[in-house]
Amino acid sequence: MDVRAYSPADRAACLAVFDSNTPRFFDPAERRDFEAFLNRPDGFYFVMEHDGGVAGCGGYAIAEEKSLASLVWGMVHADLHKLGIGRFLLMFRLREITKAGGIQLVRLGTSQHAAPFFEKQGFKVTGIRKDGYASGMDRVEMMMKLSVCP
Repeated sequence: MDVRAYSPADRAACLAVFDSNTPRFFDPAERRDFEAFLNRPDGFYFVMEHDGGVAGCGGYAIAEEKSLASLVWGMVHADLHKLGIGRFLLMFRLREITKAGGIQLVRLGTSQHAAPFFEKQGFKVTGIRKDGYASGMDRVEMMMKLSVCP
């Protein structure tokens, strides 16, 4: 697997990854938000290549207070779930956040369908907003301490 910075040439492949996860993990109405994000990614965004194609994408942004980072728009093509690719992409992003220095907490918002994956990786639920996404999906807010020692 190879992870590299996103470029506008990756747009169609990233949208295909999104579409493969609709409607289980993303509501179709969220596609417009993802398209807007791809037009101007906020923070750092990456694509992961596997077997000659884009297998996933995801990124992060650092908050103004500089001790907090947020994971953004992380996803793996639905045909490649349960192969460790999502974990690989998550660990890559956490490593990149660590390199930024000074970040103590990482947060994310996800659906109740993806939350168990992040809990297995050490994230803790900090809040749930019922029907926080379209189509009755709950928005689960999660947080992880990046380091245990200052």
